[in-house]
Amino acid sequence: MGLFIAFEGGEGCGKSTQARLLLKKLEQQNVPVILTHEPGGTSLGNEIRKALKKKRGSLVSPQAELLLFAASRAQLVAEVIRPALQEGKVVICDRFTYSTSVYQGYGRGLDLATIEMVNNMATGNLHPDLIILLDISPEQGLARKRSLKDRFELEDLSFHRRVREGYLKMAAAEPDRWLVIDASLPKGKIAEIIWGRVSQLLPNLSD
Repeated sequence: MGLFIAFEGGEGCGKSTQARLLLKKLEQQNVPVILTHEPGGTSLGNEIRKALKKKRGSLVSPQAELLLFAASRAQLVAEVIRPALQEGKVVICDRFTYSTSVYQGYGRGLDLATIEMVNNMATGNLHPDLIILLDISPEQGLARKRSLKDRFELEDLSFHRRVREGYLKMAAAEPDRWLVIDASLPKGKIAEIIWGRVSQLLPNLSD
């Protein structure tokens, strides 16, 4: 089996940037690696992403949101993530099940046990070896966003504070699998911390 790494964090934390930097670093080390993202990463997932990210149009209920994310995730795991892991590759995923737990659970108020059940069904109980949480205050994170706002970015500050609280609770419950990094640190320093941890999981590598 390969190595499965997920990047998590609130809006504007820089996880997509760090995921790409890690991809580049692993490629430089000739490590077989792929980078994917949620929601999306497959034809079906990309269609679902368009529907979920719209800032206008019909209201999507929290339950529908949960199931749409799960459908996208199930396809991504079956089509991309699991086959790559079976080939011995490193898989980097920009968001995974934990985003659903914090956004639809802590943020929207859906039952966490129900979300966990849906997540486990969608993934076949697949869990990352390492979850990298880029932690930042909602005020700082949202201030970094320059693009057009999607439905989640348009939520009020209390929603984003609940999301952050959810992330920190999950990380505290499984400290061995979570790497929590202050996302306000310089980009290069964050990448250095991430590489320090990832390289330990790949013992054949050296700097």
